[in-house]
Amino acid sequence: MNKEALEISEKVHALFRRKGLTLSVAESCTGGLISHYITALPGAIKFFEAAVVSYSAAAKEKILGVSPDIMQYGVVSEQTVREMAKKVRRLTGTDFSLSTTGNLGPDVLEGKDRGLVYIAVSREGETYSRELRLKGSREENKEEASRLALKFLMEIAAQ
Repeated sequence: MNKEALEISEKVHALFRRKGLTLSVAESCTGGLISHYITALPGAIKFFEAAVVSYSAAAKEKILGVSPDIMQYGVVSEQTVREMAKKVRRLTGTDFSLSTTGNLGPDVLEGKDRGLVYIAVSREGETYSRELRLKGSREENKEEASRLALKFLMEIAAQ
């Protein structure tokens, strides 16, 4: 884990443990890297409840319960990432959830450019989302999306 990922992971641990909050994650394009960053540090058991890597549209529907109606917007969409965050939070009963979906590259997917990633944070009654336009390689985009998602979680959870 690089220094920046370690620092943001430490901040997530500190905030969630201090506030007594719980967290779940639904990852698509990040493929479990966010969960890895969280669990790489000791003590995650105190707040980290569960993670689902739902890479395909079918997995998003079957495992998370994302509505097929949402899928009309595509796997890579703000609507999908918001639904993923809401569904995993409800499924696990956590205070917060974080989700990612996107196209890391190298090719266009669903007519959407490489580097287009959506992230979302959900808490009771509110879901926030953000669009990212990443410019790196596939691996760089995966790492950057994971770090930016954790930073976004911190912004929302610290309020």
